[in-house]
Amino acid sequence: MKSRWFAAICGGFIVLVVLAAILAPFIAPYGETALAADPWEKWTLAHPLGTDNLGRDMLTRLLFGTRNTVLVAFGATLASFVVGVTLAFLAAVFSGWIDQLLSRGVDILMSIPTLIMALVVLSVMGTSIPVLICVMAALDSTRVFRLARALAVDVMALDFVETARLRGEGFWWFLRREILPNVMPSLLAEFGLRFSFAALFLSSLSFLGLGIRPPHADLGGMVKENAAAIGFGIAAPLLPALMIGLITVAVNALVDWQLRRSAQPVRRA
Repeated sequence: MKSRWFAAICGGFIVLVVLAAILAPFIAPYGETALAADPWEKWTLAHPLGTDNLGRDMLTRLLFGTRNTVLVAFGATLASFVVGVTLAFLAAVFSGWIDQLLSRGVDILMSIPTLIMALVVLSVMGTSIPVLICVMAALDSTRVFRLARALAVDVMALDFVETARLRGEGFWWFLRREILPNVMPSLLAEFGLRFSFAALFLSSLSFLGLGIRPPHADLGGMVKENAAAIGFGIAAPLLPALMIGLITVAVNALVDWQLRRSAQPVRRA
């Protein structure tokens, strides 16, 4: 019961984050890049969360930073699942040389440190939002491939699937009727985890100067821009860091609840 209530609270928080991200241009009191006051002003009615290092309203920057971070993280996660799951199902259904080729290619990519690969590629190709999404999706799709392939291989080894194979059923039939219904709960849970990792990874890139380009806001970049405020006892860098932590905790709590829920046996009358 307690876990369900906590999951409901986390779900409500995620809904609020999504709504705030969608409505940011309409509910933000100032423009994303507007200079509203002096740097690092205290919290007032005009600036409920103070101002940042350049005098921009922190509430506005937090809304737009959450919007940009969620957009890029969700886009990268969705793209990584489309690529990783599709290739994994191809490898599991056809096996043989297709499985070997795809698996060994993924092994090669996974042997390269993720952060180093991202830094090298982004340094060459730039840090526009489409490039960020593509790079993050390509790196994360290898992890998705591994999980989805393991799940699909287990399903393909079942007796009723072997019977369908002997009947001559094709790839799309296996995908629609056998694989997806059996692996969907695990994939949905993994989607939540990978979204959290994508948000944290984007924040790390932004803190290193290779995330979303200024003056556009994102949570990791806001931490970097206002890091010096800690020495003056100003909470400006803690606000985006807190938002990153809250989003991560909320998503992971929902994932854990979904995993426990899907693992519970079905009661029959």
